[in-house]
Amino acid sequence: MQADMSVPGHPNVFVIGDLAAYVLPDGTFLPGVAPAAMQQGDYVARLIRSRLENRPAPSPFKYFDWGMMATIGRAAAVADLRGMRFSGWFAWLAWLFVHIARLIQFQNRFLVLTQWAWNYFTRNRSARLITGDRTQHIE
Repeated sequence: MQADMSVPGHPNVFVIGDLAAYVLPDGTFLPGVAPAAMQQGDYVARLIRSRLENRPAPSPFKYFDWGMMATIGRAAAVADLRGMRFSGWFAWLAWLFVHIARLIQFQNRFLVLTQWAWNYFTRNRSARLITGDRTQHIE
């Protein structure tokens, strides 16, 4: 992969997200997480726009690690935000608000927050169940 996320020999084909094996300056790979993919997408969009408008390419891609968050249960999460580590209910609230804030449009934020609140208060877990015959094969 090239420094501008393009495929070697194909300057107009870009690979981002989980499919990209992008090597960072320290020799490690870019993590396969949504924030990294979003930063790659923003970078490639700016690059394409600059090409279409005959402007110089943006400076090389730089990944900014905002930290990691994961929900681990009902009102429980873990967070490592640039060295500040915390867990429990406060981390869960932080996880919830970060994810809601990253959604596009107020309508989507409101809908997701409403659905999450309903599932939280009713203890509805149906959205997380995979049902069906395990022996059934899809052809």
